[in-house]
Amino acid sequence: MKLIAPSLLSADFLNLEHDIEMLNRSEADWLHCDVMDGRFVPNISFGIPVVQAIKKKAQKPLDVHLMIVEPEKYFEAFAKAGADIITFHYEACTHIHRAVQQIKALGIHAGVVLNPHTPVAVLEDILGDLDVVLLMSVNPGFGGQKFIERTYEKVRKLRSMIAAQNTTALIEVDGGVNTKNAKALFEAGADVLVAGNAVFKSEDPMETISLMKNS
Repeated sequence: MKLIAPSLLSADFLNLEHDIEMLNRSEADWLHCDVMDGRFVPNISFGIPVVQAIKKKAQKPLDVHLMIVEPEKYFEAFAKAGADIITFHYEACTHIHRAVQQIKALGIHAGVVLNPHTPVAVLEDILGDLDVVLLMSVNPGFGGQKFIERTYEKVRKLRSMIAAQNTTALIEVDGGVNTKNAKALFEAGADVLVAGNAVFKSEDPMETISLMKNS
């Protein structure tokens, strides 16, 4: 599976509707929404009202990535705002299984995010309950960072775990993804690539999305 999820964190916030309409016309599969609280990560992005506004214009699923502390307090609010997928950080939540079930009870897809330093092995006992595993290929909090090369091996390890358990979780990669490394990530076993600057800073975002998806 090859899915592209452009990150709206890199979109033009003064022309967000324009960028969303462009993504609607593109080959993008999901719209990735990075929610930051200034506590779990040093940056602050946007929250529930903006996700709600995005949902009104988006014609594709909203992939809401919560980079926040105590994410379980906000699952219901983001689901009501229009999230189709909610991912939260393993490092920010004590009761992973409970949190995953909480999201699924809302009728949407659930995923866990791992920071670059967190091994995929920590998910062994929860993998069968997950719809998505998001691997950070940069340190979370800011766009435009350099891709961490170790990510390829991490993707391969996770793909082996998924195959061994015969589960259906999708592998998503976020951070420093571009047209130069998209093919290698898909070959390593990734299913979904999140791309921010690579899409929105390019001369032709729709063409960039197409190149990545068909790499």
